[in-house]
Amino acid sequence: MTDRRFLVPFINAGHLLDHLVMLVFPTVVLALARDWGQSYSELLPLALGGFIAFGAFAIPAGWLADHWSRYKMMVVFFFGIGASLFATGFAQAPWQIAAGLTLTGMFAAIYHPVGIAMLVAAPKNLGMALGWNGLWGNLGLAFAAIISGALMDLWSWRAAFFVPGLLSIGVGALFLALVPDPGPVEKKSKTIGLHLDARTMAQIFAILLIATACGGVIFNSTTVAMPKVFDERLRALTQTNFGVGALVAFVYSVAAFAQVLMGTLMSRFEMRTLMIGVGLVQIPLLAAAATLDGWPMLVVALLMMMAIFGQIPLNDGIVGKYVADEYRARVLSVRYVVSLGVASVAVPMIALLHRTEGGFRNVFMVLAALALAILVSAFFFPSRERMLRAPAAA
Repeated sequence: MTDRRFLVPFINAGHLLDHLVMLVFPTVVLALARDWGQSYSELLPLALGGFIAFGAFAIPAGWLADHWSRYKMMVVFFFGIGASLFATGFAQAPWQIAAGLTLTGMFAAIYHPVGIAMLVAAPKNLGMALGWNGLWGNLGLAFAAIISGALMDLWSWRAAFFVPGLLSIGVGALFLALVPDPGPVEKKSKTIGLHLDARTMAQIFAILLIATACGGVIFNSTTVAMPKVFDERLRALTQTNFGVGALVAFVYSVAAFAQVLMGTLMSRFEMRTLMIGVGLVQIPLLAAAATLDGWPMLVVALLMMMAIFGQIPLNDGIVGKYVADEYRARVLSVRYVVSLGVASVAVPMIALLHRTEGGFRNVFMVLAALALAILVSAFFFPSRERMLRAPAAA
């Protein structure tokens, strides 16, 4: 078995890079719109192919991980996103930006079904392992905004692609040098679920898919739109690319610790209780964000992102807790193809609603409605007593 002292830091670093590379463009587009003389609504859809690929390629990535090698797929991930970002930095036309972002999304799709499956294979504390991993992922969101903003101000928007690309390749080289290949996943379970009957597992998966789909749109919409929201709503606080990036980074960095808190709560409370609690918090905060600006918007954005980030370990924890190890990469690939595939509608939705009279107000109201759907589905999640009474899987 791979020494987890070396494996876990690289899996966490991969999560940081995965979210960082996918959110470089939402900050870059602010400068690109000025340089190329095109509007935000015209240029933002260039990211659509990347977000579609981010979801669609999760299934083949999960299949290859279980049938070929999780370790080798992680190597492909690190070098692939690095090369793709570097190529995007040389773009001379919008279609080249779109192509580069799509290629980046293809390689970025590897991480969640593969990296998370490696992480939850044998942790001492599942909740804390997922919580800290989620923290690193959300730091990637934060670093994307502040690093991109700083590189744009210091050099150009191209540097915002070149530097993370080189960093990804460097981490991949260290992964190869320091983490040994553990070999193929051992096949030892006859059923996909652990100790639960088919009916209960089907109910859990149905609720997981609802939470995944709605939560994916909420997560992607807020993280993609946040730089532009702050650019419009917080002009009294900052008017520079770096300033916007710094505020976004501050919100994401502080909110990221909600995942560590959720990891602690997962070992003490039922999944059902936590899912209901997250839904009850998300709805009013998303609704409040629809109309606020200035300091109130910054405070609400912080609380809102804490609630949104806090939901992520819950969804991965369900897979880690109830699915057999040799099936986890495939189940996670389905979860993330739903989450990230459905979430790709966030880009055209934001572009469309941003052109309407309500602008981002309409975006946040749609997201509040999706949070309500998550809350309703959470009430149907099986309780601990129900699972204890359920017949064991054959």
